[in-house]
Amino acid sequence: MSRIGKNAITIPAKTEVNLSDGVIAVKGPLGELRRRYVSDVNIIVENGAVTVTPATQSREALALWGTFAAHIRNMVSGVNTPFVKKLQVEGIGYKVDVQGKKVVLNVGYSHPVPLEIPEGLTVTAEKSLITISGSDKEMVGQFAANIRSVRKPEPYKGKGIRYDGEIIRRKQGKKAGA
Repeated sequence: MSRIGKNAITIPAKTEVNLSDGVIAVKGPLGELRRRYVSDVNIIVENGAVTVTPATQSREALALWGTFAAHIRNMVSGVNTPFVKKLQVEGIGYKVDVQGKKVVLNVGYSHPVPLEIPEGLTVTAEKSLITISGSDKEMVGQFAANIRSVRKPEPYKGKGIRYDGEIIRRKQGKKAGA
């Protein structure tokens, strides 16, 4: 039994949840999010709450029950308060610029690395801190992971792009000969 799926999802004020043709749409002050759902789960919207139940007792339906409950909870939360991820850039000469709809990373390569900002996200860069915010939790997390993958932090000096608060295990390096 899914612990997440058992709990009803309360719908806050100024938020609407609609079901139509296998698509759930959540509309709130910060925008609208849509997601297709499978027939293995039943989604019921009533009395200011959303209830997710498995359609059958199959293994797949039970697996998707909690997953879709978490997706819907994230959608309801995202249209009311934006999700935020912060990244830190460390290294001599490493810098980040936001130019229109692109993030340009200068992180030790012979060329700058431009990344397109997906629709629905806002990205700001100040000194060595990149802030990504948006209403879709998956999109925010995926774009943060894409930026981090350009130059992952290395264990000797800690140079690279890392999440704010991420701890990098440091290695000692070579010892001087006697």
